[in-house]
Amino acid sequence: MSQQVDPELYDDLRGIARAYMRRQPVSHTLQPTALVHEAYLKIANRVPAEQQNRGQLMAIAARAMRSVLVDHARRKGALKRGGKAQRVTLAGLAEEQESPLDLIALDECLTELQELDDQKCRNVELRYFAGLTVPETAEALGIGTRTVEENWAMARTWLRAHLS
Repeated sequence: MSQQVDPELYDDLRGIARAYMRRQPVSHTLQPTALVHEAYLKIANRVPAEQQNRGQLMAIAARAMRSVLVDHARRKGALKRGGKAQRVTLAGLAEEQESPLDLIALDECLTELQELDDQKCRNVELRYFAGLTVPETAEALGIGTRTVEENWAMARTWLRAHLS
């Protein structure tokens, strides 16, 4: 692992973590700083940041954040026999406010979606876990904004159907 933290990557991760944690219940036990540090540890050994564009780094960061959050939810659920899975909301995945959703169930659905359509899964990771805008997601995936919007709409519909 690099001895020096890439300040730009670290700042991006902090922004993602703060945005993500603002959407979570106050009772969430994972702090944004811990989320950033765990995600950074997961991606620090990857290809050096200077060899990747920002979109590639955000895609890696989104997947790392998803992994950290799901691992945290699993650990929290395993603390007690019959422990409850952590609940999160799918802010941005629906026009109306939805009831809280099991993060582990979301991860399972995204894994299934990835097998069906990797691009739609990556779209959700970038929009939901990394908090990227449509233009930023388009740049990260190397596709047009219209395709991102269509993928986002289809992925939201697919996730709602499989999570309900």
